[in-house]
Amino acid sequence: MNSKESCRSELRTAIRQLSDRCLYSASKWAAEQLIGIEQDPAKFTPSNTRFQRGSSSIRRRYRTNEITSTPIAGVSYVSTPVMEDDTVDGDFYLLAKSYFDCREYRRATHVLRDQTGNKSVFLRCYALYLAGEKRKEEEMVELEGPLGKSDAVNRELVSLERELSTLRKNGLIDPFGLYLYGLVLKEKGSENLARTVLVESVNSYPWNWNAWSELQSLCTTIDSLNSLNLNNHWMKDFFLASVYHELRMHSESLAKYEYLQGTFGYSNYIQAQIAKAQYSLREFEQVEAIFEELLRNDPYRVEDMDMYSNVLYAKECFSALSYLAHRVFMTDKYRPESCCIIGNYYSLKGQHEKSVMYFRRALKLNKNYLSAWTLMGHEFVEMKNTPAAVDAYRRAVDINPCDYRAWYGLGQAYEMMGMPFYALHYFRKSVFLQPNDSRLWIAMAQCYETDQLRMLEEAIKCYRRAANCNDREAIALHQLAKLHCELGRPEEAAFYYKKDLERMEAEEREGPNMVEALLYLATYYKAQKRFEEAEVYCTRLLDYTGPEKETAKSLLRGMRTTQSGFPSMDVEHFPS
Repeated sequence: MNSKESCRSELRTAIRQLSDRCLYSASKWAAEQLIGIEQDPAKFTPSNTRFQRGSSSIRRRYRTNEITSTPIAGVSYVSTPVMEDDTVDGDFYLLAKSYFDCREYRRATHVLRDQTGNKSVFLRCYALYLAGEKRKEEEMVELEGPLGKSDAVNRELVSLERELSTLRKNGLIDPFGLYLYGLVLKEKGSENLARTVLVESVNSYPWNWNAWSELQSLCTTIDSLNSLNLNNHWMKDFFLASVYHELRMHSESLAKYEYLQGTFGYSNYIQAQIAKAQYSLREFEQVEAIFEELLRNDPYRVEDMDMYSNVLYAKECFSALSYLAHRVFMTDKYRPESCCIIGNYYSLKGQHEKSVMYFRRALKLNKNYLSAWTLMGHEFVEMKNTPAAVDAYRRAVDINPCDYRAWYGLGQAYEMMGMPFYALHYFRKSVFLQPNDSRLWIAMAQCYETDQLRMLEEAIKCYRRAANCNDREAIALHQLAKLHCELGRPEEAAFYYKKDLERMEAEEREGPNMVEALLYLATYYKAQKRFEEAEVYCTRLLDYTGPEKETAKSLLRGMRTTQSGFPSMDVEHFPS
């Protein structure tokens, strides 16, 4: 990778250029990576290290140990010259930028109508695009149907496509114009051309994270990613790490972020992305530790905290989730992430109507906020309002067809409506997207077990996959044992009961499943005339007080009378 000083210099220039063109989110991203570059120890001062102090401990504690191959040091990187700015901004540009900053996009467009410089052309077109987006949002509110559905479109796309296409053909467009052209093409559905144009943009000017993000949204398969002809700039590694995560290549994503930490060792962005990858792998303890450290380091952060709330929800950490909800409410209660966190809090308290209210509020702030649609669907399932749940989940998969949680939710909803064939279709989609999640395999297996299907062999295959995917709920082994028993396969049933029993012992869990396993194994080994093993299980059953105790006594008596030469056992001496 390029030297830290080189990256630092490039980012400082890029931040100014991006801010000049009102690309504020890209400018913010670049500034965060600038601060994330590890300082030269010779230049350490309290002022320039205060922001960096926290995240190094995460890096030390949670390095991705399972990754053994990282990119080799000294990889050759193509040097992209930092773009020279236009001449000093004219008075009209300064006025237009002021209007833009005040969200008066039409006025900004009008002021720049006769300006021909690249910066002026970009800002005019970008302001026009945002004016169209603003009007589209207004129409969506005015014309929305059930659950916020609307056919409103950005009416400026056609004229923008015509103008930007002409500029590109004539070679009069800069990398920022190419980014906007790619964005317009994507909105119009011309995905292949949009990919080509965005690649041109990032190859010419790689520091615009907005362009990389739009390109990422168009890389929905590994083939589409491999078809991109990208220069080997260090920004490409950030892009690849993010795309790998979206394509569910979590180990590859973690390896890239591990590599980037060599330069950006204090980047909060990288830490948050590592947490996302670990979340997808269901490593909740590591995710929780990373987010706790992020909040200590950046206490007013709201971005990505909705994922942290999902972890706290899954672990049923009431007090921690309550504290997080209060914290984001006081920081910025009108952020979609804040509303989702508060919604999760009320859901954990069992106040599902109030939870739905906050998820709806999140969607008022951002119609395409995927988590809110999915979580709202979960709440409707809890409230037994399956039609509303189906609508919410469908909106989620319309936004992102790769959201396995929404497909899983659709499967659950149709299962509740007694439509297992439909449910199975959606469970298959979810398990294709997230093949390492035992819950999805178990849901699919239970679908196969329903009275309408009774496809028990298929159910067994699904439970086996679940057992191999670290089945945290400990359902798969028990069900495998029961199904084999039902199908008249005592040897396989005994094998799975024994494995389930070993797991329960290791986790120190008691309950009816343990009694069932002990009883079956005692009966099985007695039938196999393996009396010593049968006696061990029977003796353990004598510790229980239910009918299983009498059954165990009966088994022991039977073994005493049927096995000649077997040591005599006075069953009556066992405590009653």
